[in-house]
Amino acid sequence: MSNFTYAFILSTLAGLSTLIGFIPLLFKLKNEKYIILASLSFASGVMICVSLTDLIPESFNLLTTIFKGFPALLFLLIFICLGVITSMLIDKFLPNNDNKSISNKKLYRLGLVSMLAIIMHNIPEGVATFLSSSTNKGLGLSLALAISFHNIPEGISIAIPIYFSTKSRFKAFLYTLISGLSEPLGAILAYLFLSSIINNFIMSVILAMIAGIMIHISIYELLIESLSYKKRRHTFIFFSIGFIFMLISHFLLG
Repeated sequence: MSNFTYAFILSTLAGLSTLIGFIPLLFKLKNEKYIILASLSFASGVMICVSLTDLIPESFNLLTTIFKGFPALLFLLIFICLGVITSMLIDKFLPNNDNKSISNKKLYRLGLVSMLAIIMHNIPEGVATFLSSSTNKGLGLSLALAISFHNIPEGISIAIPIYFSTKSRFKAFLYTLISGLSEPLGAILAYLFLSSIINNFIMSVILAMIAGIMIHISIYELLIESLSYKKRRHTFIFFSIGFIFMLISHFLLG
């Protein structure tokens, strides 16, 4: 098997692990509000943890290879803020859907925003998995496993809002699949265009902006919507479970 084929297969499998987040919808679910609350707060904890313990430190480490001390930190903060602003613009200009079959338009928009954020997150992950797998199969496999592990709750953050707002398992599956396929898309982009131009600065910008996008969505979209169900203790519990889940995954797979 060529290095290209191996790297592409790993990237694809890592991306499609997002679909595992759809599996709960194959069963009959009761207590709709509780499931939405739990899934949104859990996904929020996961995204915050990924941003704080993975994306931001990695971006800063890359920046310190170019800038020393305060300039690296300043650039990091600027790019995170640009990510937050990007997320706010996505939320502002995302068109409203007037389809009468959608029972909860706010929840539907939340699923769409989560899907867009995860697509932007998955593409550079696909690039990283492809490039690392092409040069070091063991490193690529470890990276793909780590990515697969945290793609599962990200799939939940798309599938649950889309399903409960549209009552369509097909749409929930389709939107989750689209987000997962963005990872092999990143691998294809890396192979065709990016392998020769990607450098530490560009990757640090991408990672920091994605962190800003995910932090904004986690707090302003997922967490706020979860708190709207007026069960703060449950929101805190599931947020903490999501955060701890990702910490453990980093420990086990790091």
